[in-house]
Amino acid sequence: MAKQSNIVSQNSPESRGLLQDPYDFSLILGGPLYQLLRRAYLSGEALELLGRRILVISLLAWLPLLVLTVWAGQALWGSATVPFLLDVEVHVRFLVALPLLILAELVVHARMRSMVQQFLERHLVPEHERSRFEAAVASALRWRNSAVAEVLLIGLVYGVGVLIIWRHYVALETATWYAVPARERLQPSLAGLWDGYVSLPIFQFMLLRWYFRLFIWARLLWQVSRLELSLVPTHLDGAGGLGFLSNIVHAFAPLLLAQGTVYAGLIANRIVFLGAKLPEFTIDAALVVVVLVFAVLVPLLVFIPQLVRVKRTGLREYGVLAQRYVREFDHKWLRGGAAADEPLVGSGDIQSLADLANSFGVIRTVRVVPFTKETLLLLVVMTLAPVLPLTLTMVPLEELLRRLLGLFF
Repeated sequence: MAKQSNIVSQNSPESRGLLQDPYDFSLILGGPLYQLLRRAYLSGEALELLGRRILVISLLAWLPLLVLTVWAGQALWGSATVPFLLDVEVHVRFLVALPLLILAELVVHARMRSMVQQFLERHLVPEHERSRFEAAVASALRWRNSAVAEVLLIGLVYGVGVLIIWRHYVALETATWYAVPARERLQPSLAGLWDGYVSLPIFQFMLLRWYFRLFIWARLLWQVSRLELSLVPTHLDGAGGLGFLSNIVHAFAPLLLAQGTVYAGLIANRIVFLGAKLPEFTIDAALVVVVLVFAVLVPLLVFIPQLVRVKRTGLREYGVLAQRYVREFDHKWLRGGAAADEPLVGSGDIQSLADLANSFGVIRTVRVVPFTKETLLLLVVMTLAPVLPLTLTMVPLEELLRRLLGLFF
């Protein structure tokens, strides 16, 4: 009774709605920030008002920086080596990456609404595992709606993200619009104070909140993977019936594009203002791609044991069936087992043998991960795409145009 109470005693509308209609599941529609945006008329129940939300949040982070740097004379000229309007990193962070993080919420919400229902519609969850499945989903909703989690994220942003990571690993070691090096530490300007206490925390919180959601998604799938799922080795998706999960991976592409954009801005600043060269970041870029792509794909890797097992079992069982069939086929048509008046032409035996061979071939090609190489390639491309324009720093634009024209003339 205690366990049952723990499963069903979620009194929130989200939990009650989920158990009645799994289409209501979403990683996005919950949590204190979501409720705050709704009360501020920046979001509807289904993430409407996307343009208004992007405009207000992005301008809250970026516009005060412009006003303060203009007032301090650090917008385009002044004593700063890096004036505000020439700081590529700050513009791509707040005017490109931040809107992409907000857009990704709508994309993931739209794609994920049917994910939980797919497990039920495809009869992947047996009836005797239904209660454990619903318990896993209800638990995911509790994590998604947790106010404590978002408060901890805010603490992490101010305690680690701004004070340690940004100041020691991201901020440029030269005079900028946001700070001037003084006695082995950065002396922030007024714009730098707004950046450090408002703008950067907004962006870092939105980013960390995304990775918290990925953790919730990974945790949910891990719990589902512990169930006795009814996978079919001959399913045409090549993943035992779990191939639909790769659709949600595509929805995370804006998230990776946002992070790739921030990384490209960071590199651009170091090339323009510190004289760095693009090849110096090759190893770093590869590491960034591996970490980001892995973060999106790792939730699906929990199904590897079940897919390996269903492939191995399918090969064994269909192998026994194939052995029995080909023996009977051989006996009937090659060893005189067929009746004298039974014609070979028009018989369905050969077609049945071909169908069995096709089924066996499908099992042999079952993937042990529920995504394809094309999905992996898409994520890598989306992460690296913002870095590609920086190759122009290695080859002058005039020379690049001359080479391109040389291909046609």
